[in-house]
Amino acid sequence: MGKQSTGVKAQPEQPDSLQTNGVQASSQAPASSQAKAAQAQHHDPSLDLSSSSPAAPSPEKVPAKAWTIESSEELYRINGWGEPYFSINAAGHITVSPKGDRGGSLDLFELVNALKQRNLGLPLLIRFSDILQDRIERLNACFAKAIARYNYPGVYRGVFPTKCNQQRHLIEDLVRFGKPHQFGLEAGSKPELMIALAMLDTPGALVICNGYKDREYIETATLAQRLGHTPIIVLEQIEEVELAIEASRNLGIQPILGVRAKLSAKGIGRWGTSAGDRAKFGLTVPEIIKAVEQLKAAGMLDALQLLHFHIGSQISAISVVKDAIREASQIYVELAKLGANMKYLDVGGGLAVDYDGSKTNFHASKNYNMQNYANDVVAEIKEACEERNLIAPTLISESGRAIASHQSVLVFDVLGTSEVVSDPPEPAEEKEHLIIRNLYETYHAIAAENYQEAYHDAAQFKEEAVSLFGFGYLSLTERARAERLYWACCAKILEIVRQQDYVPDDLEDLEKIMASIYYVNLSVFQSAPDTWAIDQLFPIMPVHRLDEEPTRRATLADLTCDSDGKIDQFIDLWDVKSVLELHPLKRKSEVTPSAYEPYYLAMFLNGAYQEIMGNLHNLFGDTNAIHIKLTPKGYQIEHVVKGDTMKEVLGYVQYDSEDLIENIRRRSEQALQENRITLQEAQLLLQNYERSLSGYTYLSS
Repeated sequence: MGKQSTGVKAQPEQPDSLQTNGVQASSQAPASSQAKAAQAQHHDPSLDLSSSSPAAPSPEKVPAKAWTIESSEELYRINGWGEPYFSINAAGHITVSPKGDRGGSLDLFELVNALKQRNLGLPLLIRFSDILQDRIERLNACFAKAIARYNYPGVYRGVFPTKCNQQRHLIEDLVRFGKPHQFGLEAGSKPELMIALAMLDTPGALVICNGYKDREYIETATLAQRLGHTPIIVLEQIEEVELAIEASRNLGIQPILGVRAKLSAKGIGRWGTSAGDRAKFGLTVPEIIKAVEQLKAAGMLDALQLLHFHIGSQISAISVVKDAIREASQIYVELAKLGANMKYLDVGGGLAVDYDGSKTNFHASKNYNMQNYANDVVAEIKEACEERNLIAPTLISESGRAIASHQSVLVFDVLGTSEVVSDPPEPAEEKEHLIIRNLYETYHAIAAENYQEAYHDAAQFKEEAVSLFGFGYLSLTERARAERLYWACCAKILEIVRQQDYVPDDLEDLEKIMASIYYVNLSVFQSAPDTWAIDQLFPIMPVHRLDEEPTRRATLADLTCDSDGKIDQFIDLWDVKSVLELHPLKRKSEVTPSAYEPYYLAMFLNGAYQEIMGNLHNLFGDTNAIHIKLTPKGYQIEHVVKGDTMKEVLGYVQYDSEDLIENIRRRSEQALQENRITLQEAQLLLQNYERSLSGYTYLSS
């Protein structure tokens, strides 16, 4: 409805298929609210002659269009953000094409059911190794194409920033898939350096050493040259220059050094402050000159071979990329002019992911593709080097988000719902309280021409009902009746609002107010912390039933006992919407009305940062993670990484499970002696306690 986030997308023309329920608002002039009310009360179908009058035909309601999988494609924007990996099949299930447009696909709904049969409970984090391989190949192919197009005399050597996802199986896959391209690793800390040096065995691949460094970090990276590695130590603080000089003298090994520049080119979005004079990392131009002078004085200027810059993650506008590369190119050629042995230019990260499929410069999207990005990097650097007759550098990028995001899908189930009761009310009786009668009259008179006024009237009457109840003039039963009437008014008004081209400001939140709450088997803080911390948008949609119309509007609430444990911002064509269209849950039987058939949702493009940044809020641990590889016969489960048990997460906070069990056993014995519990009850309690400690931290469906 209204704009609910910073940044606004370019507004494409809304397609007809997005009209609510396929119904168009009538263009006939509206009658007065009194006339509408009178017509509703005294209408006699036998006297209705409008259908036979050619001069004044009554407007006919346009029949709703049948819901199709194409309707779901449009609603959830899957063709925008999901191409070429995710789509919808004829059965209304999401399909995954791990090799992109090279063929082969899996039915995600059937895959989840098959994994559940292997006693792998939801939530499930499913990693598709083939997608990871495809992303690496696409990035390298784009740079190869750009190099050929512009006759660039240098080469491209990408690296994966380990901080995006340090999981061992993923890093192993990255190294294996990257070997044909001499793809390397970037380390932003000492622990990540330990990973990179031990895991990377690709001849010619680079290890880019970023982050804060001490003597041990620099010595370890320098000594790694003896193992056949090509580590490049990027100086990000001026104090690191002296540490590198001392390490070189002590070890008798000349390191390969780089400098990270604080560019004046402005970033964009949440990470815009990664560049500029006040950026956290990097050297200002005066500091770069000071570093050059220190290295020259130590006879080590030949060691300086790389220029690095980073203007932020998720750069949504290509113009920002161009400005940064242009400035960095000039710094690079000036360093060469000063006598540095320049060979590498690292453009850092920032290659964005189109989370909402809008292809705009909105913060959750990008207005360029991977090929545009590679073209601009190659073209700008070539031009700067040709002007100074310099040998073109080896190009490096640290595109972690663009490589790792797509390969991971988080699937979780819905446990139950909370609905706003808004059924059509029973007529008010004369003996009922005036507030109740006023609310019913307001409900009865609601129409397209007075809905805004009716909303304010209903809200006022509800407030008066609460006030009267507080003073004892309204019973609890009467207050409940008044509130049900108020919600019925809101529901009727909302149906009108959904058909309007323009929604008044005071009604913008009505959709969210009336939304259902779907309780999901998930911890936002563990599996999608960026949705809570920085309002990151991820595509979320049902895994199945996509051939049915989703008639509910809902927000998602997780399992944690925290009011922030929710998701109430979702991708949309226009901007950000506060509710997600979902299907009503189906009851398993009338005998057990609280039991529902499985309803699966999935969060996509969350393979970067989310796993490692997740926390143990309420002690919900890591989810089950499964690595899937496409095969000619279907798929193969490469790895199963079991999620945390309760025993494991309790151990993280220094509880010993055996001590806990012993405490419960002693208390059970004490209760037995005092006849507060039977032996059978005590045994059942201990069995459940021990079983729970060995079980998954999430709920079983």
